[in-house]
Amino acid sequence: MLIGELSERCGLSKDTIRFYEKQGLITVDRKERRNNNYKEYSEETFQRLMSIKWIKNMGFTLTEVSDVLDMIDANEATCQNIADKIQDKVSRIDDKIKELLKVRSMLLNGLKTCCSPTSTKIANENCCPIIVPQG
Repeated sequence: MLIGELSERCGLSKDTIRFYEKQGLITVDRKERRNNNYKEYSEETFQRLMSIKWIKNMGFTLTEVSDVLDMIDANEATCQNIADKIQDKVSRIDDKIKELLKVRSMLLNGLKTCCSPTSTKIANENCCPIIVPQG
């Protein structure tokens, strides 16, 4: 299939598909070119793109996606290896949630201190913890 059909089938833009190819996440065999030099993408490439899309939708970075695909390609993708990757990702998400909750708390405190809709204070360095850290 040509890139347009591949793009439509997997829901990724042509530019994204080309980017993934440049990054080495997918490959197109030189034999898989038509006489007009258009690349012919295989069903395996479609399946790989769907895997990439799925893994990315789970919050993994392209580097992490590449690591998982490398394990699969090397026949090293055991359930334990994949579970370890998932657990590591969950731990990093938990850490990020803690950071975001802390920021949320600081923002809400700033609203209470000087930025409430009923406050008549001028937001400046003397009163607003959102502009200048307090303490």
